[in-house]
Amino acid sequence: MRSVARVLDANANRAREALRVLEDAARFALDDADLSARFKAVRHGLQGSLALLPPGWLEANRDAAGDVGTAIQGAHEGARETHRDVVAAAGKRLGEALRSIEECMKTVVPAAAPAVEGLRYASYDAERDLLLRMGSSARRQWRVCVLLTESLCALPWQETLRAALAGGADCIQVREKDMPAHALAERVRAVTAIARPAGASVIVNDRADIALACGADGVHVGQGDLSVSDVRRLAGTSLLVGVSTHSLAEARAALAAGADVCGVGAMFPTGLKPSIVPGGPAYLREYLAACGRVPHLAIGGITPANVGELAAAGCQGVAVSSVVCASRDPASVVRALVAALGASPSVTTAAPLPAGRA
Repeated sequence: MRSVARVLDANANRAREALRVLEDAARFALDDADLSARFKAVRHGLQGSLALLPPGWLEANRDAAGDVGTAIQGAHEGARETHRDVVAAAGKRLGEALRSIEECMKTVVPAAAPAVEGLRYASYDAERDLLLRMGSSARRQWRVCVLLTESLCALPWQETLRAALAGGADCIQVREKDMPAHALAERVRAVTAIARPAGASVIVNDRADIALACGADGVHVGQGDLSVSDVRRLAGTSLLVGVSTHSLAEARAALAAGADVCGVGAMFPTGLKPSIVPGGPAYLREYLAACGRVPHLAIGGITPANVGELAAAGCQGVAVSSVVCASRDPASVVRALVAALGASPSVTTAAPLPAGRA
């Protein structure tokens, strides 16, 4: 039975370590008390099951120095580019460890195996919810996102696009509400061919299916479009998902669903959505205080003349449309916006730890 004891001991340690990683992510990266409690419950449940074993039995059979597996390294063991990667690896490690514990428990304390099985299923659901909340590992804070609509362009749309990229736009959202699907797909591919070599992301307004089919970086949805959960069911985390929000309640819901970027508006009066009462810099400050851990794009009536007010409020990125598209010199407009926002922020990966957290 010594081999069983060693297997149980190793996997108990492995499971506890993974649970701590997952619980810490829910607690410190997401500030999610409910999700933290779920992982804590699994951890305590595991401890209760292990307590049914003879006291000191696992420790007495532990032999870390003689473990031949400690010198074996997997090809991807050190590949952790983002916090989300750390969490994903811990989740897989937890499931494997609990399964091994469950099977070995059947040989020593058979009555404990069903409880461990229940913990394994609970951990699967909690891992899923945590990873979905953390969104895509490719999320980033854009500086200037241009909503490209051909009917608004003073120049041919290709010239407007190239000029915006030359001015420093790092994200292009293809926004063609009335374009048939086939034509929209062609437009997205054409935009991607121009924007991607310039280092800019390409987002499709509303149409997750077209974004996925055309290899775009993401999709942006409104409150009446597909939910973040629906997009994830369609595309997993292969697409960045942006959500338009107009209140803290909508913003919190978007973050809870795992949105990668929040559109925050309207900042100023806008012709695109004239019915929305502008919140201005005061609302942006409120948003950043409550939801600032996720990338944002302030939107609505933003121009080089007023973007400084948003920068002073802590704005890191803006989404603009007609101020760029309707200009005869789009590059100058974008350049002015970039300059007003100041130094470019660093890339924001999935669910970064907030400043000051350790």
